[in-house]
Amino acid sequence: MTDYWVRTMTEDGTVRALAAITTTAVEKARRRHGTAPTATAALGRTLTAAGLIGAMLKSGQTVTVRILGDGPLGGVLATGDAAGSVRGYVANPGVHLPLTPSRKLDVGGAVGRGTLHVTMDLGMRYPYHGSVPLVSGEIGEDLAAYFVRSQQIPSLVALGVLVSPDERVIASGGLIVQLMPGADNHTAAYLEERAKVLPTITSMVSAGRSPEEILDTALGEVRTRVVARQVVRFACRCSRRRVEGVLVSLGERELREIVQEQGQVEVRCNFCGRRYLLDEADVHALIERWGKREPGTGNGER
Repeated sequence: MTDYWVRTMTEDGTVRALAAITTTAVEKARRRHGTAPTATAALGRTLTAAGLIGAMLKSGQTVTVRILGDGPLGGVLATGDAAGSVRGYVANPGVHLPLTPSRKLDVGGAVGRGTLHVTMDLGMRYPYHGSVPLVSGEIGEDLAAYFVRSQQIPSLVALGVLVSPDERVIASGGLIVQLMPGADNHTAAYLEERAKVLPTITSMVSAGRSPEEILDTALGEVRTRVVARQVVRFACRCSRRRVEGVLVSLGERELREIVQEQGQVEVRCNFCGRRYLLDEADVHALIERWGKREPGTGNGER
């Protein structure tokens, strides 16, 4: 099934619900970063969370979800936008812990105690930033706590990543159901009861259910209409030209010293793992094209 998200709303605007399939995007992230199973699950959940929050934004706006814990993962970061693009990384991709007593990947143990940070760039002068202490490190519960404490929106958040014995991602997705201002107590109680018997996200994705079907399962008699739908993809904004711009800021002297010591300049994008290599000839051409420049001497353009 193609990765995509849907965003729905009741006619009176009192319930907002989103669901996403992210299997292909998370598997691409796993291959790019070479993550071990527990790290894959943590990264996949965070990517899915960023994608779902991105689905709430307008075109050109972005969100960054950062999880900073004291566990062996050392932190997870993901970004998303309204166009369905997600990207991210874990600080220590090789982390894999023993399964929990319920035979699940121990994401909470890998994350540890710490803080969840959400930063939204809404195109204003300053980005909006909110943070909450981690509840469990399982990411879904932590994001639900963020919505309640930072935005005062009661929310159900379910995120899941299923990894096969050969470490491939075979199911990944997420769900957010939110009670907006004006929601009545009956609706709140009904959705709370539905949440208690909701199948896991990975079981629904594995069974081939679409985001719309996942929402139907979560919402039951609460009827919503689809207001937006978007393909999800793992995509990075890095490029050779951007890398060259960063290298130019180092200055000609430092660039030449790096080439002299290492024989080449290598830059790796944290978000997607792509490596950019520039040999001595590439560096000379770069300096010639951009002009000589030292840090703090302007933009280097002629």
